[in-house]
Amino acid sequence: MLNSIKLITGNSHPELGELVSRRLGVPLTECVCRKFADQSIDVRIGSSVRDQDVYVIQSGHSPYIDPNDSLVELLIILSACKTASARRITAVIPSFPYSRQTKKDKGRVPITAKMIANMITVAGAEHVITVDLHASQIQGFFDIPVDNLTCEPSIARWIRHKVEDWRDAIIVSPDAGGAKRATSLADSLGIDFALINCSRHQRNRRAHSSTSDPADLCFAAHHHTSSSEVANGVHSLSESGEWFITDEGGGRLRSGGARKPSAGDDSATDDVDSKMELLVGNVTGKTAILVDDMIDTGRTLALASKTLEAAGAKRIFAISTHGLLSGRAVDLIARTQIEKLVVTNTISNTEKAAQSNGKIEVIDMSAVMGETIRRAHHGESISTMFRQDAEIMF
Repeated sequence: MLNSIKLITGNSHPELGELVSRRLGVPLTECVCRKFADQSIDVRIGSSVRDQDVYVIQSGHSPYIDPNDSLVELLIILSACKTASARRITAVIPSFPYSRQTKKDKGRVPITAKMIANMITVAGAEHVITVDLHASQIQGFFDIPVDNLTCEPSIARWIRHKVEDWRDAIIVSPDAGGAKRATSLADSLGIDFALINCSRHQRNRRAHSSTSDPADLCFAAHHHTSSSEVANGVHSLSESGEWFITDEGGGRLRSGGARKPSAGDDSATDDVDSKMELLVGNVTGKTAILVDDMIDTGRTLALASKTLEAAGAKRIFAISTHGLLSGRAVDLIARTQIEKLVVTNTISNTEKAAQSNGKIEVIDMSAVMGETIRRAHHGESISTMFRQDAEIMF
């Protein structure tokens, strides 16, 4: 029975809460989140949650409120439900906050995502539902069950319906970290994939070397040995020279190595890191579909788009689960050759999509999240939702 479900949403993404509510046929429980004069947050839940199965829908990123306010709202709502004797409390976090801070890669750097996981658990959550975690190890930061939903079936369906020549398209990962995601989507569609490996070099070092690190090619070849087409692409690229692109505005694209700074170029002695893009795979004359889990400033996508354009891609699409689109990201992407940017509604981008003249499209994930909540409530399997033969469900 769904009458024992309580749906609560804060201020980060009320539209998604409404959509999930309509999908389930369960009204949203009144919840008022406001600030006192000193900017501390006050939460009031309008009806009893005693002995109820409570689902708190709160995204970690929002165009409406600060991400820290969004997190604190979530924690206070969870705590309020716990002290109000809710039977079970599930935190539904479509876009997980601080998800890029998952490892100690430098001295004195915190693993913030682990701290956030502890806070959510202590606040009262007994179960977490999220979507396409930036780093899968975040699931291990919790001592409670975590269901990490995937957008792959929804993205695959969009590609089949909206990209006319999708059978001849190629899935492209804009960085090495997304190679697994790109290969999985390419396999589900039965098409090729390519990799853009982003190498960071200090500019003073790059002034002395115009060739790429051989480790880049070794890494790319390791991830593509299962596909003969891509393996051949690596071979041909290694024979004819790699395509590089720098992010220094005036730099020209060329085949065979990176641009050497001129004698008067300040970047030749600057210690600031710069990016260099290495494309592995054949995109010439094909529709390239860039796939990533998150778009923040848009710079990675812009560089990837220039790389694909230089390599001869016919059309370029970009698809991402979480469209943070911070700062001037929309303007930056609008100046690229990307034909359409597709994001899901894990983060509210309704206004940006409306103002984009059709360049931004939003995939609705409310059906997936609503069905996940229904299955969790009834103790049914969630993983079966994402089998390839179950794609038509949504």
